[in-house]
Amino acid sequence: MAAEHQRTRGDAAAHLKAVALGLFAERGVDGVTVRQIAEAAGQKNHAAVGYHFGSKEALIRELVVDGARAIDERRNAWLDRLEAEGGPHRVIDVADCLIRTSIDPDMEPGTESFNRFVVLLGMSHRGMFMEALGGRWNSGYQRCLMHLRRLMPDMPAAIQNQRFVFMGATLGAILAARESELADRSRPHPMWQSDNTLADAAAVMAAMLEAPPQAKAPASTT
Repeated sequence: MAAEHQRTRGDAAAHLKAVALGLFAERGVDGVTVRQIAEAAGQKNHAAVGYHFGSKEALIRELVVDGARAIDERRNAWLDRLEAEGGPHRVIDVADCLIRTSIDPDMEPGTESFNRFVVLLGMSHRGMFMEALGGRWNSGYQRCLMHLRRLMPDMPAAIQNQRFVFMGATLGAILAARESELADRSRPHPMWQSDNTLADAAAVMAAMLEAPPQAKAPASTT
């Protein structure tokens, strides 16, 4: 009986998290109340978020960690495979890794929300976002940067770092745009539904990373 209660409670919390993630991705964390989350989740008790997570902020932090951990695990597994084959050999291989591992292969296209959620959160509450991560769940990303530095040996470190900033912003924008379009079920989205689009996005990111520098990067670029 106790095990059944724990399972039921766990299912309710997981459902609340999924609903909250979708709402936060659409409206931003400031545009959603705990009451709205509970109502959208079909909870009669409007204090359900507090009961399961303690606070809205704690729920947000848990969502950040859940998604970041899953991406990091996929990214490290992808890199393990590439390295076992002697790679990655090209900048585009790393760009492809970054894009593909940011997408949950177990979720039906159109149901994902994490990338939109973190893009909005990073713009409005970057401190909360960074605090939730706590310097964790980015080992795969750091491995990608290590390989990019190896594959871009002639580019000055300051320019490399500048390109990595551009890359992170571009990655988030592409993935958020994809999620937003696919979430619209009122019409087909042939561009975003094509796997070739992700391959082209990787090619664009690689071209941006490898383009000849036009000017000296500021010394403060990180």
